[in-house]
Amino acid sequence: MSSRNDDNHMVTVRGEGSGGPCGACKFLRRKCLRGCIFAPYFLSDHLGTSHFAAVHKVFGASNASKILLQIPPHKRHDAVVSLCYEAVSRVSDPVYGCVSHIFTLQQQVDELQAELAYIQARLSVIRCRPTVQTPSSIDLQSSLELQASADIKNSQQLANSQPELTSSNTASNRNPREDINEEEDDDLQRLARELVAKYLPGLNFGSGD
Repeated sequence: MSSRNDDNHMVTVRGEGSGGPCGACKFLRRKCLRGCIFAPYFLSDHLGTSHFAAVHKVFGASNASKILLQIPPHKRHDAVVSLCYEAVSRVSDPVYGCVSHIFTLQQQVDELQAELAYIQARLSVIRCRPTVQTPSSIDLQSSLELQASADIKNSQQLANSQPELTSSNTASNRNPREDINEEEDDDLQRLARELVAKYLPGLNFGSGD
């Protein structure tokens, strides 16, 4: 006994010495005679019976038998697989049957072909890019490095030549601000003393003079 699984639809091949009726004769409730055309492909289990039930519903047992008799014996197994697949698809989708599966697969093929064409176009651009842009990018990098080194030297010379000027400017700019801050602090302390003396006369705030 052997079996094949094609597109999730299994067709089981019966051995020569298998006893009992085949799945087709069991479904048709008839005696399975020697040389039954369906016996090698439909077992008497639930799977074989359900597959033949779909074939009988869609094609009819008589038409399925005629189809198999017209096909050479070595190709009948593939024919039974095709019949079962189409029949089960038609039962699950009475309107489109296996055509819906074919349409879905065709859409996937079209999408993959479009994606492949896009990737191939991108690869061709990437392959051509180094031969065109490598010299200019090398020149640009060299010029940027030279400019950066020159800027660093100029900055160092400027910093070394003006240390005294920078320190004097900092001192002259800082003193007026400190004076203003001291005056603001004195004003705040004076205001605080006035508020304490007015609203908290018993509290000794201390003298700031």
